[in-house]
Amino acid sequence: MAKDIYHQIVRKALEKDGWLVTHDPYLIPRNNKKPYEVDLGLEKFIAAEKGIESIAVEIKSFIGTSMSYDFHAAFGQYNVYRFFMSEKENHRKLFLAISEETYRTFFLDDDIKAICQHFSVNLVIFDVSNSEIVSWIKR
Repeated sequence: MAKDIYHQIVRKALEKDGWLVTHDPYLIPRNNKKPYEVDLGLEKFIAAEKGIESIAVEIKSFIGTSMSYDFHAAFGQYNVYRFFMSEKENHRKLFLAISEETYRTFFLDDDIKAICQHFSVNLVIFDVSNSEIVSWIKR
């Protein structure tokens, strides 16, 4: 599977944020079929009482000719991955990684915000130029 153009930037940003990359890619098992590949699997020690938090991150650049088309593709992929993770890996939370520019220019639209909120799409927003996490939106 081809890696997104922001793959290394997001990986570096997550590592700077204290996450340990445990899988690159993270494979979601399926019954007698080829596993799905999410871009990254990560873990982070949160606090003594909480233990380790496990996440998977799907990275999307949104550089196609239509942001709406890119959103539909990313949204569908995200939900397919989340479905299979809920069956096999329900301890791991899935996030969609998008650039800060994509977030500002597309994801702040009222309709897109409503869709993401309704379907509980978790976002991790990153700064491309500094390879840093800007924000986490957990639903």
